[in-house]
Amino acid sequence: MTSAILPGRPQPTVGGPATARAVCVLAPNPSAMTLDGTNTWLLSEPGSELAVVIDPGPLDDAHLRNVVATAEAAGKRVALTLLTHGHPDHAEGAARFAELTGTKVRALDPALRLGEEGLAAGDVITTGGLELRVVSTPGHTADSLSFHLPADGAVLTGDTVLGRGTTIVVHPDGRLGDYLDSLRRLQAMTMDGVDTVLPGHGPVLTDARGAVEYYLAHRASRLAQVETAVEAGCLTPAQVVAHVYYDVDRSLWPAAELSVRAQLDYLREHGLIEDRRTY
Repeated sequence: MTSAILPGRPQPTVGGPATARAVCVLAPNPSAMTLDGTNTWLLSEPGSELAVVIDPGPLDDAHLRNVVATAEAAGKRVALTLLTHGHPDHAEGAARFAELTGTKVRALDPALRLGEEGLAAGDVITTGGLELRVVSTPGHTADSLSFHLPADGAVLTGDTVLGRGTTIVVHPDGRLGDYLDSLRRLQAMTMDGVDTVLPGHGPVLTDARGAVEYYLAHRASRLAQVETAVEAGCLTPAQVVAHVYYDVDRSLWPAAELSVRAQLDYLREHGLIEDRRTY
């Protein structure tokens, strides 16, 4: 990830009401990788007593109880828990949250589920009148999903699109080709009524199309930089990182190296660089 500001209207603060149906409860786990912290999303149809939670977040009992309390303060009962992907800052608290709420946990990865029912692309979830559509968005990880909230013209993207900066492709589980396909899938949605991104980290984005187009342009630019670095004699992913990410905080270089490995794989698979085993 980086700290670049995405295009669009002025960015709101993180946490609190975001749309008519979505409230963000910010987890207290800020870092260079998680930005302000993990956005736990509490969703419900206006007037309904039932709510859905997406990404309970880390195993932090105070945070998990705060999510429950936020729902109860609004007269809601959490009826279902969903996961965008399995990284601990999104999913580690899911089992404990299920204990607190008595809910099932649905995810793409069977290892993350609590209950028999999982999630798959094209699924439509209806809880208390709320409608969510499951969108396959692998790339950051193989199990990454997004959730389309059509009534609000919004999409919950987990780590696929962040509210600030850019995400990483977590090699080898994440693959750049998959990620580019996922961005194009989101881009198509922005041309069909989606104007708001509710991300897994960072503020809400009110120019969804601009955000996704920025991500696509950023990936194309990085790929070109990595290809140039290889042509300049960089032989290892670490050397490519030092060449391409020289202006990025070094604490982020290990994460950048995961993306570089994914980019090198992509370039090699498409015949744009030689198949050197150091990659």
